[in-house]
Amino acid sequence: MQKPDHHIFVCASFRGTEAKGKCIKKESMGLVPYLEEELADRGINAMVTTTGCLKLCEEGPVVIVYPQGHWYRGVAGEEAVDAILDALEAGEAATEYLLC
Repeated sequence: MQKPDHHIFVCASFRGTEAKGKCIKKESMGLVPYLEEELADRGINAMVTTTGCLKLCEEGPVVIVYPQGHWYRGVAGEEAVDAILDALEAGEAATEYLLC
């Protein structure tokens, strides 16, 4: 496997062994297959990983993009993912979702 240029983390709300946070209740896991499909379609060399609770439940779903270090909030659905990936391709941040 080639080292990815980007690593995208999606909050899966796990605290210990149980999904207790709000991101998973806000359908964060539904973002993963769409992200992976879009990354492949766009030819972006990135890895998608789910995480434990990021403790930003009120801001969720939360997505983090590294190495840029962009933390995104309210990533609910394909439109938000598309905005983030469009910005990633342009070398920018998707400011409308950026967590300050």
